[in-house]
Amino acid sequence: MRKSILLVLAAQCFSSCNTDKNDRNFKQDMREFVIGLSQYSKGIKPNFKVIPQNGIELITETGDEDAALSTAYLNAIDGHGQEDLFYGYTNDDVATPAADSDYLQLFLNRSNAEGNRILAIDYCSTPSKMDNSYAMNDIAGYISFAANHRALNNIPNHPSPIFAENNAVITNLNEAQNFLYLINPENFSTKTDFIAAITATNYDLLVMDLFFQDDTEFSASEVAQLRQKANGGTRLVICYMSIGEAEDYRYYWQSAWSSDKPSWLRKENPDWEGNYKVAYWDENWQQIIYGNNSSYLKKILDADFDGVYLDIIDAYEYFEEE
Repeated sequence: MRKSILLVLAAQCFSSCNTDKNDRNFKQDMREFVIGLSQYSKGIKPNFKVIPQNGIELITETGDEDAALSTAYLNAIDGHGQEDLFYGYTNDDVATPAADSDYLQLFLNRSNAEGNRILAIDYCSTPSKMDNSYAMNDIAGYISFAANHRALNNIPNHPSPIFAENNAVITNLNEAQNFLYLINPENFSTKTDFIAAITATNYDLLVMDLFFQDDTEFSASEVAQLRQKANGGTRLVICYMSIGEAEDYRYYWQSAWSSDKPSWLRKENPDWEGNYKVAYWDENWQQIIYGNNSSYLKKILDADFDGVYLDIIDAYEYFEEE
């Protein structure tokens, strides 16, 4: 009897997995997810910026570099974040193989030509490599951040002054000449310390988290403080949000999920403890992310961020390869 039940359960699981695999276009599912949250956020705040990180293949209809552009997707976004473009693809502080950089730029340049700003993040800590990263990205027409900690928990002290420092009032993504990617505030004792450290810099754009260490949200007044550059200019403040994985340290996580998982919650990411794959096309997951007053994106909008930086856009790769 027990064996029969197990066989039935296995068959049901196999059938469900195959249904996902055979009946879904995982790339298009992600495009539609991003388009939906873009329409929602821009309907509330028209100048709100939507910037997906990685998953650059989504800009074409098939994911091939020479395919037709996905116009609806490109119209929904304002920029792209791309990790490891020139350093960090194989190991931190190691140059990314030229073939991989060239491949990514085929897509990045097409998106850039459509008016989307490219934000490149290289993971390198040797000063000469950090300098090279900034120079190569500048030549390519991208703005960049050379992160000397992959944990993204610090403000690098090199270069000084920062690359392309200016005192401009930045109101548009295309005006930004540099940016700071600091989503992990673990090295700051208080919100006050974090705000003071940021306002002592002259970066044109900040990518940060909605929450501080103790899971308290940054308020609209605190975000307004963070817009101020030390030299009198102002910056854009963009909020990080993962949409391709669920994080068990976020406010939306329910303890019951550990033993009774919702159908859209999948395996834990073996490389990032506490991060779980999700069926990101599922309506129940998407309602956690956007579309209602208790959603994650509404919290970001209420805090008056200038935009959202979407992570795990390339989650489609997991399901395509599963």
